[in-house]
Amino acid sequence: MRRREFLGVLGSAAAWPAVARAQQSSKPVVGWLGLTSESGEAEMIAAFRRGLKEAGFDEGRNVSIEFRFAEGDVSRLPTLATELAGKTALLFTGTTAASVAAKKATSTLPIVFVIGADPIKSGLVDRLNRPGANVSGISFFTNQMEGKRLGLLHEVAPKADLVAVLLNPNNPFFEAQRQDLENASRELGVKIHLERAGNDREIASAFQAFEQAHAGALLVGADVFFFSRRALVIDQTGKLRLPAIYEWRHYAEAGGLMSYGTSLTESFKQAGD
Repeated sequence: MRRREFLGVLGSAAAWPAVARAQQSSKPVVGWLGLTSESGEAEMIAAFRRGLKEAGFDEGRNVSIEFRFAEGDVSRLPTLATELAGKTALLFTGTTAASVAAKKATSTLPIVFVIGADPIKSGLVDRLNRPGANVSGISFFTNQMEGKRLGLLHEVAPKADLVAVLLNPNNPFFEAQRQDLENASRELGVKIHLERAGNDREIASAFQAFEQAHAGALLVGADVFFFSRRALVIDQTGKLRLPAIYEWRHYAEAGGLMSYGTSLTESFKQAGD
């Protein structure tokens, strides 16, 4: 199941009993704490709203949603989380950083998360089967699959002597991602060129470095910031004609490609490989 499809299920199945209990006498208010922007999280928001509607909750009629977005600045999340905690009945978060900020902001309001990291290692829950406290949700564990993605990329692009790697240093699991990739690169006998990027300017600089290093393929680390900037990332990748692998299967839709497999194939055609 894709992440955006799951959000629809989550909206109808997980969040709303808690909201209804919290504010039976008035219109419930749900808080959405986003790391990026409204446009960057538009697909998730649309899926969430569909889930609400399917469960009988029409925004503006019998439920309200308060949005707060950090615009990619992790340091803003604690303040935004505190603001939402003071005026909502439930908090929804779609990233690890936002989830951690929400948990620190309230120990009473229900918090529902959808993340790519390990919720236990992130300190969000005590156990997977019994989360405990006021926090629950689901993880796709995408942040722990960088080494596997590097292996898949190497299988499809075995002639790439140097693989470019784009990671976000602001990601709480940056070091784990980096270590996973370094271990995998040694096992595969593949050289990697890692660049850090936490904003648009750094993304552009990273691709300049990839071009100068003559990278033969690209791995984009699992990170909601990169996903929100996928049009920019794919545009830069296309200019360098790099076969690339991304976090999500539908990541490349912004570039007119329907999956990471297709993006690899099309990149090879463009490069004449």
